[in-house]
Amino acid sequence: MKANGKTVKEILDNLPEERVEPFNKLHDVIVKNLPKGFEAAISYGGLGYVVPHELYPSGYHCKPTEPLPFAGIASQKHSINFYHMGMYANPELMNWFVAEYPKHCKQKLDMGKSCVRFKKLDDIPYKLIGELMKKMSVKDWINIYETTMKK
Repeated sequence: MKANGKTVKEILDNLPEERVEPFNKLHDVIVKNLPKGFEAAISYGGLGYVVPHELYPSGYHCKPTEPLPFAGIASQKHSINFYHMGMYANPELMNWFVAEYPKHCKQKLDMGKSCVRFKKLDDIPYKLIGELMKKMSVKDWINIYETTMKK
């Protein structure tokens, strides 16, 4: 599902009414805990948290006109989805998140490779997401991206 808007503000302003509060709270937690250098931006038509071209001019290898993606959130049909490429690329970080999740959330973890789906909007583990966002610097992400993902 593509976001409804062409700017971060438009996406946040055009959410379904029942998603406004949890989506904005998730966005705020991410931005508050995002290490220096990452920024909120449009990424592949959605709300992303990226390494801007000013810091990584090559952009994303799949589409160099796009900044290097790191994380993102999306309002899907049945859930709010949180994407974190660092967990996908770093098994230690993934293991930490999976182990910590039950300490922060009553719901069973619903996760794909880099996607965590939150179907119960009142049970999003905001504190855990904030902790996760702090765990990888821009420098760390670029290094992991260049050594494991970019081929």
